[in-house]
Amino acid sequence: MHVQDIMTQNPTCCGPDTSVQAAAKMMMDNDCGEIPVLDDKGMPIGVITDRDIACRCVAEGKAHDTRVGDVMSSPVVTVTATMSIADCCATMEENQIRRVPVVDDAGKCCGMVSQADVALGLDTEKTGQLVRDMSKPNHDQSHTD
Repeated sequence: MHVQDIMTQNPTCCGPDTSVQAAAKMMMDNDCGEIPVLDDKGMPIGVITDRDIACRCVAEGKAHDTRVGDVMSSPVVTVTATMSIADCCATMEENQIRRVPVVDDAGKCCGMVSQADVALGLDTEKTGQLVRDMSKPNHDQSHTD
């Protein structure tokens, strides 16, 4: 199986100039906790997570008109649509992230893979191992997912 077999296609995305409030509304409307942040060519430059909004915006008392680019997680970790699910899981485990944008051959965002997508696409033992590996304490705060 490959990433393209389990990914959510054409995810909701935003740009770095999108307001955090608009990004939070996108998350609510799409029942998701992470939105890829794309440049004007459709290339991922970061992600904005519900945790980024809570910790880097709300907790720091930033105004509701704060821009996504000011609080997003960057650099962005991505996987490719043709990557095996095992390699995708290894990338997620290495970076201790629960969601990852998927890029096509041109580097443009074409999907998202979440821990839930993997859980639905893999057997119980592999899913359990993925959750354990992603849940190890991480003292590096560069990726707050």
